[in-house]
Amino acid sequence: MRAASAKEFAEQARRAEDLGFSSILFPDHFVDHPLAPMPAMAAAAAVTTTLRVGTCVLGNDYKHPVVLATEAATVDVLSDGRLELGLGAGWMTVDYERAGLPLDPPGVRIARLAEAITVVKGLMADDPFTFHGKHYDIDELDGEPKPVQK
Repeated sequence: MRAASAKEFAEQARRAEDLGFSSILFPDHFVDHPLAPMPAMAAAAAVTTTLRVGTCVLGNDYKHPVVLATEAATVDVLSDGRLELGLGAGWMTVDYERAGLPLDPPGVRIARLAEAITVVKGLMADDPFTFHGKHYDIDELDGEPKPVQK
């Protein structure tokens, strides 16, 4: 979704809901996609009541899973449980190159994604979370906020 203003964005989101769409998904790329997914999802949720908001797939290497868990749970709370979260290992070479990020081999990215999913789920659970993996190290962190959806 592209919009030149907040007003235009809100109109597009409401129009999608009025047309009967069940969800609106935002990509997570640095090239040719002008809106960052987390704030776009929150903005779309704020002007709609039934439209689910989500990600086409968030690139795992673009954000630490602790930050991702906090932001995703926040969007879920602010949307009254309408978040659809998609995570992926990352693949778009141009995003990595232009952002100065290393593009590790697929096996490494997939292993890191598997750990990130464990971390995100753990932080969204009820109890403090500890995880010691190859890529992430989390000690007794109680993820807040807790998402509406379980």
